[in-house]
Amino acid sequence: MARRGKSFIVLAIIAVVVFALVYFGINLTSNIGKSETQINTEDASKRLEKLYSKIRVTNAEPVKGQIDLDPVNIADSLPDISKFPITVDNTTDSFVEIFSSPEKSGTGSDDWLNEVAEEFNKAQISVNGQTASVKIRNIASGTATDYIRSGKYIPDAFTPSNELWGEMVKAQGIKAEMVTERLVGNVAGIVTSKAKYSELVEKYGAVNVKTITDAIADNELSMGYTDPFASSTGLNFLVTALSTFDSSNLLGDTAVQGFEKFQANVPFIASTTLQMRDAAKTGALDSFVLEYQLYANAADLKGGYEFTPFGVRHDSPLYALGDLPKEKLDIIKEFAKFAKQDKYQSLGKDKGFNILEDYRSELKPVDGNTLSAAQKLWKEKKNGNKPIAAVFVADVSGSMDGEPLRRLKESLLQGQKFLGRDNGIGLVSYSDNVTINLPIGVYDTNQQSMFVGAINSLQAGGGTATFDAIVVAMKMLQDQVSANPDVKPLIFVLSDGETNEGHSLKDIRGLIETYKIPIYTIGYTANIQALQTISSINEAASINADTDDVVYKIGNLLNVQM
Repeated sequence: MARRGKSFIVLAIIAVVVFALVYFGINLTSNIGKSETQINTEDASKRLEKLYSKIRVTNAEPVKGQIDLDPVNIADSLPDISKFPITVDNTTDSFVEIFSSPEKSGTGSDDWLNEVAEEFNKAQISVNGQTASVKIRNIASGTATDYIRSGKYIPDAFTPSNELWGEMVKAQGIKAEMVTERLVGNVAGIVTSKAKYSELVEKYGAVNVKTITDAIADNELSMGYTDPFASSTGLNFLVTALSTFDSSNLLGDTAVQGFEKFQANVPFIASTTLQMRDAAKTGALDSFVLEYQLYANAADLKGGYEFTPFGVRHDSPLYALGDLPKEKLDIIKEFAKFAKQDKYQSLGKDKGFNILEDYRSELKPVDGNTLSAAQKLWKEKKNGNKPIAAVFVADVSGSMDGEPLRRLKESLLQGQKFLGRDNGIGLVSYSDNVTINLPIGVYDTNQQSMFVGAINSLQAGGGTATFDAIVVAMKMLQDQVSANPDVKPLIFVLSDGETNEGHSLKDIRGLIETYKIPIYTIGYTANIQALQTISSINEAASINADTDDVVYKIGNLLNVQM
């Protein structure tokens, strides 16, 4: 009996051990390969607290600064026009300069207008007894419109992607004569994954802007679009979306209420088409906006997506600007005539233009004043009812001493004018350690004054603990989210991109992914690739500040996100 008892005990122990090994083995196996992305919210909170506890954080005494209450002066923020390249130079003294949108004055498949212009210049066409030529400057339609409307630089002619920009120029009181409504054919559209497209067709019977906005309003579709202040497709989408709610009054209560409901479920607004494409590649979006010419040349999109045209056509109208002498106006007209030759229209088709020729705009004509009001409405309503809380994280390490820190301060002092009054704003600076220069607070006049004072007091010196500072910013933002779950958190990191102390990106990547906080980076004499790596985690933009248009770029970024 004793032996049997011992045998039973041994067997029982073995069974328990085997069970434990199997049980824990399964659990260990199930955790093998788990990335930081899979941290749940409770674990993330504990991780954040643990990382934060290891950082030496000080709180600076608030310092008030003198604020400038004058509205933003776009002309002052625009860089010298030489920032935007001449893609075709004039070959004679009798010439016109034309601002052209990038999809036709770029490189590769985007160089249609350049090729036409070069051929025009080689043809040595005589206009009013003199050999004529053209100069092409590559500049985005929204930016070109800012130059023209502000009066900082007005070319002889302007060919934006669509007519909406021409209407906005005319509304400013600048003479803009449409020489031709079309140089080359193109359309804007919504690009939707085939699977989601099929779902929408099954439910709504068709896919158009109306069904898209309805699906987004009902939280059935994840879609992104581009900044309507800078992007032709973004502006077109904005007014088209408003018209689906009330085509008779784009700014009436019905349209505004419909837009608010729709916009509340839009997860992503990109500053540029490139940023939109990068976000789409992650698979995070079911749909996004794009011009057909770009879609036609994107091999990675053609197989898995459907293209649905919307809004006004993007036929690259050509405008003569200002009170031009007859000689210049005649050159513009001659160039428009030249570009319409079958040879060059066929070339356009080879490059993705002139394809969806049957599409006709479903959008009624929109005047420039209404377009400007629609942009203002978008600025006010783009975040729905969600308040924004943003922390600016400033690198004040020794490597930022001198010119980099001066430019950083200039960027923040100029950019702060774009911060909405209802937003929560805070400032953190870092070198070896992290300082909370300004806790998050509603951006009223008092907070603005302390923000300016905190910026002016920044001084450089010491090492670089970038990721410690991001941890502190995340902790500040998560405290805000805990108090108000509707808060939309953002982080803006201004740095040279080098990190030599404190936590690493590997330590905190999982937290960034779990909390889904976009981190926008602005680099000063920077390791841009390192900053882009941080921003790419949640599809945020990265800006190189070592250019003379940094204030304008940051203004656009804050205009979109804040």
